[in-house]
Amino acid sequence: MQNLTIGVHVAAPDAPGLVDGIVAAERAGLDVAWLTVGRLAPDPFPVFAAAAARTERIQFGTSIVPTFPRHPLSLAQSALAVDEIAPGRLRLGVGPSHQPMVESVWGIPFERPQAHLREYLTILKAVLQEGRVAFQGEILRAEGEIDSPREVPVMAAALRPRAFRLCGELADGAISWMCPWPYIRDVAAPALAAGAAQTGRAKPPMVVHAPIIVSEDAATVRTAARQQLGRYLRLPYYARMFQDAGFPEAAGPELSETLAEALVVTGSEEQVAERIATLPDYGADELLAMVLPVGDDPQAGIERTLALLGKLARLDS
Repeated sequence: MQNLTIGVHVAAPDAPGLVDGIVAAERAGLDVAWLTVGRLAPDPFPVFAAAAARTERIQFGTSIVPTFPRHPLSLAQSALAVDEIAPGRLRLGVGPSHQPMVESVWGIPFERPQAHLREYLTILKAVLQEGRVAFQGEILRAEGEIDSPREVPVMAAALRPRAFRLCGELADGAISWMCPWPYIRDVAAPALAAGAAQTGRAKPPMVVHAPIIVSEDAATVRTAARQQLGRYLRLPYYARMFQDAGFPEAAGPELSETLAEALVVTGSEEQVAERIATLPDYGADELLAMVLPVGDDPQAGIERTLALLGKLARLDS
């Protein structure tokens, strides 16, 4: 397998469970433990601080922190705390999220998301990586400094070409989610490279966030995919991306079997390992695995999948 960083999205019903999941990910051999900031789930930064006391090497990633509810300097404060407790282990992923989430949950107008993200990245990278910021944009303003610059990568979520170009231009990595791999190869990766070329910088890493489960029960996996992933068809950005990727049925209400098969990496250990091994051929530098719970004993499938992912990460280290 080509060099591929392998991380996992850790999920649990509460903060202690998230810490336990991060510990389990390190014991399995994975490179990165990622947490998602959604609705009223536990904030990731105290979880990372607690996990740092029980781990030694695994990196901590956010995929993603929505930008609209938090000023970038407030987010920088949280990042500083984790970086001081676990130096060099934090990877900060941000993104605008989606209109239904931002407006219904936080009551904030979802306006000019790409312009907002551009200014947000500019502020966050300046204060963390240069040690100071004095910025007055059309949307955001920030002024402040920290005691010393930090080596905290600032990454961003992306779905459409414009967002991947922005990541290439400004961010330290692009994080996709639910993108079919041919779309990564044919649309996302070229846009990321074009954005980097525009500013004369090296192309940042492409992180492919994908649902994965080791299971030979294809019917059960398809059912789980429809139940757990079908809601993305109701989010306009995702629905348009799926259609652009060659799945016109994504304009409808249900996740098709063809689209489910394109999105979910599944099969035996050997089949899943073989498919993951092809990921760099699609322009990916990292895998962010969301382990899909399926069947009557979902924990068994999760543990089986984590064991495989950890084995692949150790082989690639």
